[in-house]
Amino acid sequence: MANLIGIVILALVLPTWAGITFVGLVRARRENAGLPPPPRPRRTPARKAAWIAALAYLLGGALHVYGLSYMPFLQPEDACWFNAGRMVSPDSSSGLPVSLVCAGEEIVPAWVNPGLLVLAVTAVGSTVTSVMLAVGSRRRP
Repeated sequence: MANLIGIVILALVLPTWAGITFVGLVRARRENAGLPPPPRPRRTPARKAAWIAALAYLLGGALHVYGLSYMPFLQPEDACWFNAGRMVSPDSSSGLPVSLVCAGEEIVPAWVNPGLLVLAVTAVGSTVTSVMLAVGSRRRP
C-alpha cells in the first residue's frame, strides 16, 4: 500500500505541484516587471473552420474504427458467431462502406455508414472553407 501511495505522489502530485509553482513564478515575474499580458491569438473564421474539420476527421476515424470492429480478421466464422450468434462464414464483408453480412443479415449497425458520410462531407467542406478563408484574408490588406 505504501508503494502505491508513493507512486501516486510521484506520478500525479509532484508534477502538478511543479506546474503550479512554475505558473506562479512566471506570473510573479510578469507582474513585478510591469509587462502587459501576452496577446491572445485572434479567433478567425478560418481557424474555427480548421478546428471543425479536425474534429470531424477525428470523429470520422473513431466511427470507422468502430465499424471495422465488426469485421472478420483472423477467423471469419468467429465474426458471425460473436455478432450474429451463428457459426458460419460471412457471406460478404467490406471496409468501405462498412458491411458484414452473415447468413443474409447485415451485422454492422445501420447508422455507421450515414454517419461516416456526414462526417466526411463536414471534414472536407470545413477544410476547403478554412483554406479559402485563410487565402482570402491574406489577400486583403
